[in-house]
Amino acid sequence: MLLKPDYNLENIYKIDLEALKQQGIKCLMFDLDSTVMVSKSGRFTKETLDWFDTFINDFEVAIISNNKNEQYIENASQLAPCKVIGWANKPNPRIMGEYLHSINVKPTEAVMIGDRPLTDILAGKLLGCKTILVGSINPVENLPTRFVRALERSTIKK
Repeated sequence: MLLKPDYNLENIYKIDLEALKQQGIKCLMFDLDSTVMVSKSGRFTKETLDWFDTFINDFEVAIISNNKNEQYIENASQLAPCKVIGWANKPNPRIMGEYLHSINVKPTEAVMIGDRPLTDILAGKLLGCKTILVGSINPVENLPTRFVRALERSTIKK
């Protein structure tokens, strides 16, 4: 099933990075908002930046976002310890594929990590990557966001 992730984890910090290395994964692609940054906050937590430091030298790493706000993406780029790409238009996998091609990594050697089955996971599956669905990094989300998230996730439980 295209929306069913290879792994479904509580949050990014639960990712078994050593297991991914052993599986031949060379590249980690993350969604931005609600995955590695509290949505629309424009900042990374110290915990997230410290976590990135534990693996940034072991993998090619990029943040690939659908966000179209150039100033927001530029700000994230200034703060992130890796490449940040906006305007990704997920679930279309083209931008992710171009990134992988630019670093000479095959889709089978990459993993897409995100909080949304209908964008992040579907894009990764269409490209041929492993996929990891994670819960939101934001401990408090508004009711409409929680409803949409629950509705999306209900599709992968079948």
